[in-house]
Amino acid sequence: MKLQMKVIFAILTGILFVVSGCTNKSEDTKKTNLKNQAETKAKYEIVEAKSFKVKNIRGIGYPGNDNALYVAANDGIKMYKDGKWYKTTTNQHDYIGFQAVQSGFLSSGHPQKGTGLKDPLGLVQSVDKGETLQKLAFYGKVNFHFMAASFSGEGLYVISEQPNDALNLGVNYSTDGGGTWKKSAFKDFNADSLGMMAVHPKNGAIMAMSTRSGIYYSTDNGNTMKLITDPFMVTALTFTGDSILYSSVENDQIVLKTLNPTSGEQTNITFPFLDYDNPITYLAINPKNDKQIAFTTYKNDLFESIDGGTNWNNLMKDGKKEMK
Repeated sequence: MKLQMKVIFAILTGILFVVSGCTNKSEDTKKTNLKNQAETKAKYEIVEAKSFKVKNIRGIGYPGNDNALYVAANDGIKMYKDGKWYKTTTNQHDYIGFQAVQSGFLSSGHPQKGTGLKDPLGLVQSVDKGETLQKLAFYGKVNFHFMAASFSGEGLYVISEQPNDALNLGVNYSTDGGGTWKKSAFKDFNADSLGMMAVHPKNGAIMAMSTRSGIYYSTDNGNTMKLITDPFMVTALTFTGDSILYSSVENDQIVLKTLNPTSGEQTNITFPFLDYDNPITYLAINPKNDKQIAFTTYKNDLFESIDGGTNWNNLMKDGKKEMK
């Protein structure tokens, strides 16, 4: 029987277009190809970005090999550090499923045109701030909209929307960097949706999933799941040590809380007011400094706090960083 997989907030996956090449040999096409080749062969550099407009945010995080907040977009990585924004001069890939880890970042997605990389990227890793990509698995075969990884790199999870020789339909996990995969049994999982996943920063066997009916938590790679919240819609989550930072929609209000899955203790986090139609889509905490928190919204707003949520800076509004 074909499994129908639903996901919370279709905004998190989006509609992805693969644009095929054209065999037209007209002069205009030749000029365009030469221009693309020149752009993608440019020297890779990280340069200050005075202004930009992000169409789609694919994920955020604090890689362990840098001191910046990374925003993965449909046109490459944007980096915020010491009050300034930066972007890359090339390798502006559509980084879908972006995950910040100790060594750098993991991602799936689609390559920038003209780079010579296969589409889709499969599962790739960068340890040099996006200058090069290491192909870990499924290169040129699979694009993963939903991924999660332990900051330590010891646990990796993907949602497979189509089964293949290595993956089963649904949630699969790897403990060897994508070399081999096993299916998560998801015993006692009763939600009608699969959603965003998060992994404990040090213990890759501990993971959680947000659904339209609460957070499910597992200590055995998703083989046994336990509902640890009331049945409300959870739109984003991430681990902060042994606890979980999550955003939910409760009584027509957007809330931000931390929850300890073992003790059940919860703490409310103050944050700037958000309209009901602008929920939180991605959350990130710097594993090297748990006072540094960031989140994005449906309308591509980006906020960051460096004091645990007491004060917030609006770093991006409607996906825009305006020139000052």
